[in-house]
Amino acid sequence: MLNTAKFTVGLSVLLFASAGVAFAQQDVSKVNGSVDVGSGEVRADVSTVNGSIKLGDKSKTDDVTTVNGEIELGNSVASKEVTTVNGAIKLGNNARVSNDVTTVNGSIFVADHGVIGGDVATVNGGIGLVRSEVGGDVATVNGDVTVGIGSHVKGKLIVKKPTNNSVLPISIGPNRIPRIIVGPNAVIDGELRFEREVKLYVHSSAKVGKISGAKPVSFSTPTAPAN
Repeated sequence: MLNTAKFTVGLSVLLFASAGVAFAQQDVSKVNGSVDVGSGEVRADVSTVNGSIKLGDKSKTDDVTTVNGEIELGNSVASKEVTTVNGAIKLGNNARVSNDVTTVNGSIFVADHGVIGGDVATVNGGIGLVRSEVGGDVATVNGDVTVGIGSHVKGKLIVKKPTNNSVLPISIGPNRIPRIIVGPNAVIDGELRFEREVKLYVHSSAKVGKISGAKPVSFSTPTAPAN
């Protein structure tokens, strides 16, 4: 025979727990203003239009998106995808992004032991990796790239040719030659393809795929030559 009192109490506890989970994983969305996700918090999509986004250490989210603003992920953050248009992206130590990390006008930096499942790409901005892993390609048009010490790019490294169009104009200075550095013990499995002039420096301990469009300068010092 069903004990009504016990059933009611049990159901109430279950509904309260479920509501707590739903609340913890709710979307955070704004139009104007920055978004901060606290350390250890769990959210679904986090987005704004005009504002920055900051995720605290050990937080977890799905897609992180803004249009005009920077994105900063703390240490040991887990996310599905990180995207902005006008702004830099910075990932802390041990950050995990299962898909792409992309911006148009801004730099991308991945700190120690970051893992990106997809591509790391920008148009007007540099890219820096430190002991990090990228499952897809690393690509830019007008920016320096450093595949730093101990980093592993499983796809290609691409510096694309600048193009001008009415939708997304790209302005390239006539004397701006990107510096591409592949540091000590770094690995790039795929092709290194350069569709424009670059200065390419490859450490003697690095392992890279086929190089097209540039002549590498080998170095064995901890940092690449200044020029």
